[in-house]
Amino acid sequence: MILVVGSTGLVGGKICQLLAEEGKQFRALVRPTSNQEKVNQLKEMGAELAYGDLKDPESIRKACEGCKTVISTASCTLSRQEGDSIETVDRKGQLSLVDIAKKEGVEHFIFTSFPELAPGMPLEKAKREVEERIKESGMKYTILQPLNFMEVWLSPAVGFDFPQKQVQVFGSGDNKVSWISFQDVASFAVKSIENTSVYNSILPLGGTVSLSANEVVKLFENAMGEKFKVTNIPGESLEEQMKGAEDPIQKSFAGLMFSLAEKERIVNMEEALKKVPVQLSNIEDYISKVTGAPGN
Repeated sequence: MILVVGSTGLVGGKICQLLAEEGKQFRALVRPTSNQEKVNQLKEMGAELAYGDLKDPESIRKACEGCKTVISTASCTLSRQEGDSIETVDRKGQLSLVDIAKKEGVEHFIFTSFPELAPGMPLEKAKREVEERIKESGMKYTILQPLNFMEVWLSPAVGFDFPQKQVQVFGSGDNKVSWISFQDVASFAVKSIENTSVYNSILPLGGTVSLSANEVVKLFENAMGEKFKVTNIPGESLEEQMKGAEDPIQKSFAGLMFSLAEKERIVNMEEALKKVPVQLSNIEDYISKVTGAPGN
C-alpha cells in the first residue's frame, strides 16, 4: 500500500491520478475539512481514504498502518486551514510523519522538497530539518528537490499577470531558471516507487530548458501578439522584505522571490532522467495552454 500525504494539493493530487492510472493501490490522507470536490475525485480514482491531519499523530499512525511506501508533498504554503503554519505542518507535522512511518514499518519515504534557495527562510529551514530526519531514519528515501513550478511562478498568483499583460519580474529578470511543471514532479515521485536506482538519493529537478524571466515574457508576448508591461522588483527590496517580515510564510515567499532575483537556478537533468525516465513538459506548451494561442 502507498500512502499519499498532501493528496488534495497540486502535486499530491496529480500523484494520486497517476497511481490510479497505473492501477496501484493507494491510500490518500485527507482532512475532514478538505475540499469535498477533491475528496470525491479521489474516491472516483479508487483511493482508500484515510482521514487525519499531520498535526494529529494518532491519525497519522492509522494512515501509515500497512503501508510500504509514503509519498509526502504536504505544505501549508499554498493551502492553509486553522492551526496550519510552517512550524505545525512543514516542520513538526512532517517530522512526526517520518518518525511514525519508521515505527509502522514503512520501507521507502519519498519527500518533495526544494534545493537551497534562500538559507534562513523558515520554509527552507523546515525542509532541511525534515530531510535530515528522513536520512537518519533508516528507511530508504528519495528526496525530490524541484525548482520553480511554471504553473505557479508564471501565473497571476505571484504577479506574472499575463492575462492583463502586466508582469512583475524579480531582480533584473536575466537570471536563467530551469522551470519545471508540477506534473513532472508527480511523475518523478510515482516512478521512484520501488526504483532501486533512486534509493537513498536526493534528486534536484528542473525542466527541459533554462530561461530567464525576460525570455519567458518574450515567449508570452509572441504567443499573445502584444507587449507586456514589465515591473522589476529589486533584489534588495525582496531581501529587506524577507529579513523584515515577522510572519514565517510571508518571510518564506519573500525568500523564494529573492532567490529568483539573486542568481541563476539551473539543473542538469541528465542523471535524474537516466534513473527516472520522465517526458518533461515544454514551457511553450504551457504557454499555449494558458493563453489559448497555437503551440509550436
